[in-house]
Amino acid sequence: MGSAEAEDTGMEIESTGGPVLLREPAEGTPPVITEPSALAEACARLAAGTGAVAVDTERASGYRYWPKAYLVQLRREGSGTVLIDPIALADDLQPLRDVLNDLEWVLHAASQDLPCLAELGLRPAALFDTELAGRLAGYERVALGTLVELLLGYTLEKGHSAADWSKRPLPVDWLNYAALDVELLVQLREKLEAELGAQGKLEWARQEFENVRTAPPPPPRAEPWRRTSGVHKIRSPRGLAAVRELWQARDELARKRDRAPSRILPDSAIVNAVTADPKTVEELQALPVFSGRVQRKYTASWLRHLQAARALPASELPSPSQPTDGPPPVNRWADKDPDAAARLAAARAALTAIAEDRRLPVENLLLPDLVRRTCWRPPAETDEDAVAEVLRAGGARPWQVELTASVLSKALQATAS
Repeated sequence: MGSAEAEDTGMEIESTGGPVLLREPAEGTPPVITEPSALAEACARLAAGTGAVAVDTERASGYRYWPKAYLVQLRREGSGTVLIDPIALADDLQPLRDVLNDLEWVLHAASQDLPCLAELGLRPAALFDTELAGRLAGYERVALGTLVELLLGYTLEKGHSAADWSKRPLPVDWLNYAALDVELLVQLREKLEAELGAQGKLEWARQEFENVRTAPPPPPRAEPWRRTSGVHKIRSPRGLAAVRELWQARDELARKRDRAPSRILPDSAIVNAVTADPKTVEELQALPVFSGRVQRKYTASWLRHLQAARALPASELPSPSQPTDGPPPVNRWADKDPDAAARLAAARAALTAIAEDRRLPVENLLLPDLVRRTCWRPPAETDEDAVAEVLRAGGARPWQVELTASVLSKALQATAS
């Protein structure tokens, strides 16, 4: 859709001689639906529309503990844009499920939105992910705004992605931003589908979309506290135990209050407290963050957890290194197993050549973790059929197996000289 067409629709635009800046949707930004009667009317419009439905959500991950959807944005040809408050309608969403769960959805970076939509009982019958499509089509930058500008000639008004979407009422400029996120998704889908078809990659994309659609939830991390920013500064098992104690106490409080953990206590404060090793409330309150008015009422509790870590028997202290069922860091392979290092180098070179030839990121050609695991502990037989079976067992899609099994088979036969 060009700028002349935008003028015909009444879309508010700003032309600067380059891409057209969209400040609000063509038909204006609709009110947020919070009542069952309004939802029923919107669902009737969606059901009467045609084609795929553009879907997006807004969460409050920087503010809330639980990754809920606080706004659901929908747009379908012939139906217009619909904005839904899923919190207000938590017990009345069945009409929406009845419509949406039979349709193809168009999302950008679908894996970010599908979990919170599944919590609402919303699951697509089919999926088109415009971010993933952009990667497969060979675009180096695949943010929604970038692809819309490159392929459709528009710049989207941005600026509220990190906002607290649990806030009520939602400001008008936030709603404009949210509605624009689905305004052009279906048109973007059509452009990307045509380009993937021209490149011979459409079947690859369909397999990738289906993999995203049907992916199970990731298993919980065994020791999530190890992801504390700055934890690498703590070397001793006793210090790591203190990080674990504070992290777990913070997580429990964040759950109860539905606050983002970083807003309860920043990671930097946890690491500083463990490093300083305060013995009294006064010493703890002398540290940055803990001296604040809000934090002062919790310092006695934080100190108790630090003291608990000091009292742990040695048998209960965490290992300095994170447990893993995978291979060691790649930079240690040459010393630990030179042949494995040679296999990985050969595999990476072959896969990079394929990816460059096909114009797609090498990580989309084959998961790097699967490549590393296969090269570290190759199958007993390394012929193409055996390698293909290993790749399938590791979750590789048929198109990936077809492109990579042969070259990986050769790479697995490489040895250090």
